[in-house]
Amino acid sequence: MIDDSFLPTGSSLADLLDTQTQDGTLWRKVGDRVRCLACGHRCLLGEGRRGVCRLRFARGGRLRVPFGYVTGLQCDPVEKKPFYHVLPGTGALTFGMLGCDLHCPYCQNWVTSQALRDPASTGAVQRITSEEIAAVARHSGARLVVSSYNEPLITAEWGAAVFRAARSGGFGCAIVSNGNATPEVLDLLAPLLTACKIDLKGFDARGYRRLGGSLENVLATIRDVHARGLWLEVVTLLVPGFNSDDAELRDLTGFLASISPDLPWHVTGFHPDYQMQDTPATTTAQLLRAAEIGAAAGLRHVYAGNQPGRVGRWEHTWCPHCQTCLIERYGWRILANRVTAEGRCGHCGAPVPGVWR
Repeated sequence: MIDDSFLPTGSSLADLLDTQTQDGTLWRKVGDRVRCLACGHRCLLGEGRRGVCRLRFARGGRLRVPFGYVTGLQCDPVEKKPFYHVLPGTGALTFGMLGCDLHCPYCQNWVTSQALRDPASTGAVQRITSEEIAAVARHSGARLVVSSYNEPLITAEWGAAVFRAARSGGFGCAIVSNGNATPEVLDLLAPLLTACKIDLKGFDARGYRRLGGSLENVLATIRDVHARGLWLEVVTLLVPGFNSDDAELRDLTGFLASISPDLPWHVTGFHPDYQMQDTPATTTAQLLRAAEIGAAAGLRHVYAGNQPGRVGRWEHTWCPHCQTCLIERYGWRILANRVTAEGRCGHCGAPVPGVWR
């Protein structure tokens, strides 16, 4: 099924990845250059030039884009994405490629995301078809097929092909994204998706510029995804000294509550990684403080993640009407689920927002 024999020895990673491209759809001609429309950078590329992501490039007056390979393919608990209001307790076949349009110094997936930007970033490239990915999902018993590990927006054409094959097999589809999107890439992906998870990395414009992104563009994406009716969950990795200030967290959670108080917000703990090895890990107390700020802002579904058994009520899903504990968790494991198949509280019958079947 998967064949990596196409990888010639002695070639650079860029050369290898360039063999796994095809003409894209998310671009337009601007004079003798091409404008990429996959992410908020909207790179304008002359012949032979690469975008900020390093993966999309101009050739022959057209845009070449990644296609037909993965560097990661495994079935994870859907809670690992994390999605807490999407088919709880089921499997999510997750695939990823290489590259990202941001360069976060604390990236916890930097080995794949920083390919062609950091020489230490590598990935085992394996050729595969979209139909084969759908077949793996079927054999693994997954309910959802998810694009993650690297940034899905910069590989959107490939993602769309995989999602079409997955949907024809009866699977739900989702992306795990940094949210630096364009309306054009959402026009391509949104009709194929069941859910979307966006990383909101803070609420400070200067902080976002340090990561190579734009706060305003991510906020616009969150508004757009919600307006399109896609199920949306938002995650913030709490990095001490970068985005852990109470005032910033109040602004961030206030924004999310203004979109919808039913929008789940996950605040997760940082561990020293990549270029921030000397930054201390997020403490349980810091996670709990952030969760309390989110609840005070009016968010009804706040989760403190990746410290199983240490965050109390913030690990579970509660009915916003009668306060019954609906989904009891320990890490990614579901201990009890009292949400009905119709998406209602098993105690009072009130609707619980999410994708339950």
